[in-house]
Amino acid sequence: MSAVTSGRFSWTVTAPAVAVVVLGATWGRSLSTVVALLVALPLVGAVLAAVHHAEVVALRVGEPFGSLVLAVAVTVIEVALIVTLMISGGDDTSTLARDTVFAAVMICLNGIVGITLLVGSLRHHLARFNPEGTGSALATVITLAGVTLVLPRFTTGEPGPEFTGEQLAFAAVASLALYGLFVFTQTIRHRDFFLPVVHGQDGRHDDDGDGHADPPSDRETLISLGLLVLALVTVVGLAKVESKPIEEGVASAGLPHAFVGVVIALLVLAPESIAAVRAANRDEVQTSLNLAYGSAMASIGLTIPAIAVASIWLSGPLDLGLTSMQIVLLFLSVLVAILTVVTGRAKPLQGGVHLVLFAAFVFLSVSP
Repeated sequence: MSAVTSGRFSWTVTAPAVAVVVLGATWGRSLSTVVALLVALPLVGAVLAAVHHAEVVALRVGEPFGSLVLAVAVTVIEVALIVTLMISGGDDTSTLARDTVFAAVMICLNGIVGITLLVGSLRHHLARFNPEGTGSALATVITLAGVTLVLPRFTTGEPGPEFTGEQLAFAAVASLALYGLFVFTQTIRHRDFFLPVVHGQDGRHDDDGDGHADPPSDRETLISLGLLVLALVTVVGLAKVESKPIEEGVASAGLPHAFVGVVIALLVLAPESIAAVRAANRDEVQTSLNLAYGSAMASIGLTIPAIAVASIWLSGPLDLGLTSMQIVLLFLSVLVAILTVVTGRAKPLQGGVHLVLFAAFVFLSVSP
């Protein structure tokens, strides 16, 4: 029986369809607060559906390709939201890309990693993962964050925390090159470093389907691929529709404008977090860390080049350099992450430490 007729895709087929209808009804119109809140529901549904269909495709292609598909899908949504908000204009959009990418990195490094380590270690005594693969992913994230988010604070080519045109082009090319090199390492050269750690009676990771969902058929995979594209298109459109209400809502709540970036990152990474926790619950913490660090990597390695290209048409400055407080939070997160990854296993304490850093980030975003 097909996935559609069996109901497996029931809500994930309906959500993109509803989002298309809502997009057509609201495009180009000024929305009241109540209508904006109602429009947010199909937007969230489209995001969840997009990530679900990415997971279906990922299940077909296998790990670590699955984590890669999901990370790229989430990043496409993130880039769409950032660009649409920046195109919508406003005096405070110069730091939107920086704040959103930094928020995504902090959510991945501390929020997703913290909750998955906590869940995995509490349920299975210790959270086990491969330090070689996880360490290389973390090193890539650190390098990307340093080159694209920290260096602009200290360069002198522009008066503010900006890159010059040449510096931005270098950062974009370097980000793409480094991300591509990591993908080659993860999927081809050293794929075994990114598979769930094997421990049990025979020492083999079981991929034959006992206790796990069977891979979808070719037909189901193609259906999900088409619905994934449709969901992403509706997310882009509804993000444009909701851009003003998001900024106005943050302003009316008396929150710093930087919190807009946190809202965007929380929105697009919520399904990713759920997928990571589910993997940790199955004692596949390596998959959870692939998702976390892969999303952080894609958020920088793909978003910054996209923003660099978009900046050709966008007016106004593009402030990428982190503030002093953000640099301190990033440094603490990197230091704790290194100490966590190096052993290849974690106790609940490590998960708690990461979650405290995540809580500090959220609190300081509200009250800097």
